[in-house]
Amino acid sequence: MEPQFLEVVLVHVGSGRRPVLLMSALVGSLALSACSGGSGGSSGEDAGPAAKVTVTPAGGSKEARLGSPISVRADGGKLTSVEVKDDKGQKVEGRLASDGTTWQSSGNVKPKTTYTVRTAAEGTKGRKSSETATFTTEQPAKVNKLTNTPQNGQTVGTGMPVSILFDHKIDKDKKAEIEKNFKVTSSPSVEGAWGWVTDYSGQDRLDWRPKTYWPSGTKVSVKGSLAGVNSGEGGWFARDYAYSFTIGADRKAVIDVPGHTLTMIENGKPVGSVKGSAGSPEAPTRGGIHTVRSKNADETMDSSTIGYGNQWMLDAKWVTHMTASGTFLHSAPWNNQIGVVNNSHGCFGMTTEDAKTVYDFLPIGSTVEVKGTSNTEKTDVGNGLEVWQETWEQWQKRSALKN
Repeated sequence: MEPQFLEVVLVHVGSGRRPVLLMSALVGSLALSACSGGSGGSSGEDAGPAAKVTVTPAGGSKEARLGSPISVRADGGKLTSVEVKDDKGQKVEGRLASDGTTWQSSGNVKPKTTYTVRTAAEGTKGRKSSETATFTTEQPAKVNKLTNTPQNGQTVGTGMPVSILFDHKIDKDKKAEIEKNFKVTSSPSVEGAWGWVTDYSGQDRLDWRPKTYWPSGTKVSVKGSLAGVNSGEGGWFARDYAYSFTIGADRKAVIDVPGHTLTMIENGKPVGSVKGSAGSPEAPTRGGIHTVRSKNADETMDSSTIGYGNQWMLDAKWVTHMTASGTFLHSAPWNNQIGVVNNSHGCFGMTTEDAKTVYDFLPIGSTVEVKGTSNTEKTDVGNGLEVWQETWEQWQKRSALKN
C-alpha cells in the first residue's frame, strides 16, 4: 500500500480561542480503495478467498501420461472461462458444467504435446482470479496410423464403403472404443454400420457400409476422434482424422457367366453390353457382388501373384480390379475365343476396345455382380472392398459394439 498523508487544518473560532484541529476525511477513502478486492469491486473484508483451480494432468518435471482427457476443477467458486491450446496453437474443444465447477475436454490428450490452459474463476464471495498452467504429454514407444479409402475429395460409385486400414494391430478389447470414436454423416442421411475386417494383407480394417447402395449425389463426411486413444499392441494414435467424399453416377455391371456377357447399368436401366470370357470350369470366376477397388490403364498380368507360378506374364490394358486376389475385368488380346468360351483363370477378359468401354463406365466404388458361375466359394470381405458379399444382418454382426 502506498504511504498516505494527513491534511491538517488549523481553524480559529472567535477571538481568544484556541484553533481547532481538523483532519481531512480523504485518508479513510484512500485506505478503503487500497484494500478493495478484485475487479468485482467488493471490499477486502467481503471478497473472501479466490477459487482454487486444479488442472489435470498437472504440470511438473514429469511428462503427463496418455489415456485421459484434460479436466479443470474449481473449489470454493466457479470457472468463468477455460481456454486450452496445444503447442501448434490449435484450440482444444471441451464442455463447461452447468454449475461452472468443472470443465473437460471432448477428447484425450495427444502424445508428445504441450498444452497451455488459461482459466478465469470467481470465488463464492465474488473475488475474481486468473491462472495459466502448462503440461507436456509423454511420447509412446509406438504410434498407430491409418489409411482411409476413399480419399478426401474423391468422387466414387454407389457401392463404395468407408474403409479404414490400420498400420498396426488393434487389440480385441480396444476395438469397441476405436469404433465408437468414428462417425459417418451424410446428406441425405443414409443408414449404415461399422464392421471389423481382416484385410487381404493381414492388417486390421474397419469398414462402414450403407444398408443399401448410396443414392447418387450423396455427400459423405467421416471423422475419427483418435488422438490419445490406445490401440493396444499397435500403440497410441497421435491425431484426429477427418475427410469427405461424394457419391457419383449410379453405375453398375452384371456379368452373365454362361452367356459370356457383361451388361452395363445406369440408374437402374441397361445402357449397353459387351462380350467376354469368364473363368474356366477349373478356375471359375468368383460369384456375388464385387466392388471396384481400383483401376489401371496398363498392367502386366503375372501368374505368380495369384498362385499359378511362372505360367504366364501378359500385358493387358484397361484393367478394372475387383478382388485383391486377382479377379479383374481387362483386355485379353491373346484370347481368340472371347465371348465364346469361358477359359480364363477367373477374370473376365474382353477385346481391348470393350475393356476400355467398361473401364471408362465403371467408377471406383461401383459394383459388379457375377451371376451363373459354378464357383461356390464365398469371397472374404477383406479380399478387396467386398462388403456386399454379406447380407445386412451378417454385416451388422461384425461391429465390436454389438458383440
